Amino acid sequence: MPEGPEIRRAADQVEKAVIGRPVLNLSFAFEHLQQYESMLQGSFISRVETKGKAMLIRFDNGFTIYTHNQLYGKWVIRNAYNYPKTNRQLRLAIHNEKKSALLYSASDIEVMRDEEVPHHPFIAKIGPDVLNEPVSAEDLKTRFMEKRFRNRKWTSLLLDQSFIAGIGNYLRSEILFVANIHPDLRPVDCTEDQLTKAAEATIDLMWRSYENKGITNDIELAESLKAKGAKRYEYRHWVFNRAGQPCRIDGTEIIKFTAGSRRCYYCPTCQKKP
Repeated sequence: MPEGPEIRRAADQVEKAVIGRPVLNLSFAFEHLQQYESMLQGSFISRVETKGKAMLIRFDNGFTIYTHNQLYGKWVIRNAYNYPKTNRQLRLAIHNEKKSALLYSASDIEVMRDEEVPHHPFIAKIGPDVLNEPVSAEDLKTRFMEKRFRNRKWTSLLLDQSFIAGIGNYLRSEILFVANIHPDLRPVDCTEDQLTKAAEATIDLMWRSYENKGITNDIELAESLKAKGAKRYEYRHWVFNRAGQPCRIDGTEIIKFTAGSRRCYYCPTCQKKP
């Protein structure tokens, strides 16, 4: 499933394609949404926001399209009415005189009035979105120690979208590694230094991934490895997807295990358990 940085990059592409020109045509695959097509045609899109893994397309007439890619959804930007050859099912198409923004395979699509958006079940419970709103490290440290979060294991907490929006599987492993936190720990078990590192890593790694197309490793190291011929999967991350390989910091073998039915990775030396 795409994580927050991937959805934010997709939102940037959609926004670039649709902002500034009136919607000439808009179509939904789902019959219950087709009543909105005439209401949205001729309007302007004012902005495209993200809330974690969800996207909000805001129209100047007071309507918002909510989409969630889930596992298989994918946005494709093309020249106007130039559809790609694909076996995917087209769910939403937005056309102007220059570009078409096409959403394939996603099934979670809704249309709401702007004032209804905060009450949407997903939006109402979602945590802060580092890539879409001002969030400081101190804000996150305070959140870590809230009663509803502080006694939960980091491995489950970081995947909970009501905790922090947009963190998924690869960011979970990377944040814990950079913060030197063993995966078995909870916020309440951590030192002040670890909490500070976790807060800073959450912000830094989400922005690094967003700005560098999914890379969470040190950028200079990634560039150096790339120049030596390493493939993208070999230089992209600190620990994620690197089971059995040496830690980039001290050479210890990276361990893979399962947490919440999903793979997780850590360095037993850099992330010692107290």
